[in-house]
Amino acid sequence: MNSISELRRILGTCKTIAIVGLSPQWHRPSFFVAKYAQAHGYRVVPVNPSATQILGEPCYPSVTAAAQALAAQGQKIDMVDCFRRTEDIGPIADEAIAIGAKCLWQQIGVVNEEAAAKARAAGLDTVMDRCVKIEHARLFGGLNWAGVNTKVISSRRPQQLPY
Repeated sequence: MNSISELRRILGTCKTIAIVGLSPQWHRPSFFVAKYAQAHGYRVVPVNPSATQILGEPCYPSVTAAAQALAAQGQKIDMVDCFRRTEDIGPIADEAIAIGAKCLWQQIGVVNEEAAAKARAAGLDTVMDRCVKIEHARLFGGLNWAGVNTKVISSRRPQQLPY
């Protein structure tokens, strides 16, 4: 279980995020997370072998290919954010370790303890079953941007709807 201070440190220091399984479809959760991250100053590196470009960024077939392309520009991937099934995380964790990432982040519903233990043993921070966007919004004040401050939740009695 990650503490608030750990999550705040991870999200405050990991500014380049490789999102594995990022979908080019605007209605998918991975797309919304990536768009939110871009809007909040993060560099998003899409990893999806079936796309060429997502959100204005070139798409890579693997984390290793993305890391090599960024290294040519003098940049480095800080976090590997996984939008993949739990059983697919092992090889992604191996890639994250090999490229020298700081963090392996498994999204909501993704919990691969073995991959997390391997990443932790290699010195990476690990987060499981959490969303980057939700945690950033919760810890850095982005909840109103995410649609929570819609004035729908109120202690006032609801008014009669006009229809």
